[in-house]
Amino acid sequence: MKKGFTLLEILIVVIIIAILATLGLNQYMLTVERSRGAEVKQIFGQWRQICAAKFMELGNTDACDDNNLSIGTTNDTIPSACRATHHFNYSATRPNNNTVTFTATRCTSGGKSNWRSANTVTLTVNYQQGGTESWTNTFGY
Repeated sequence: MKKGFTLLEILIVVIIIAILATLGLNQYMLTVERSRGAEVKQIFGQWRQICAAKFMELGNTDACDDNNLSIGTTNDTIPSACRATHHFNYSATRPNNNTVTFTATRCTSGGKSNWRSANTVTLTVNYQQGGTESWTNTFGY
């Protein structure tokens, strides 16, 4: 009597391992994508503080837009277009004198992961109401 595994038993084990690896890879990719949201939170946090200081100094949010926050200029550190150094592109708009809306859109070109669509994260801050904020996103960052 010979001892060993049959071909069918080995195939079943290989199939089970492949299924588990596929599920694990998908969860890993979702976790990595969510972690990229830390970049957005860090940049938005800096902008929120800068705009709060400007609002207290000037009484309005005139200094809180793309031009004044160094977004999209040749010497910028915060890109308005996709770059190798960031996973998002950014913009800041002022719907009125008391509110600023910061928007980050996920880059899906230029070597960035394109397994997801261009998801967005938006932070709206009303400085007149003590800096109340509203976060919205299309992915779960």
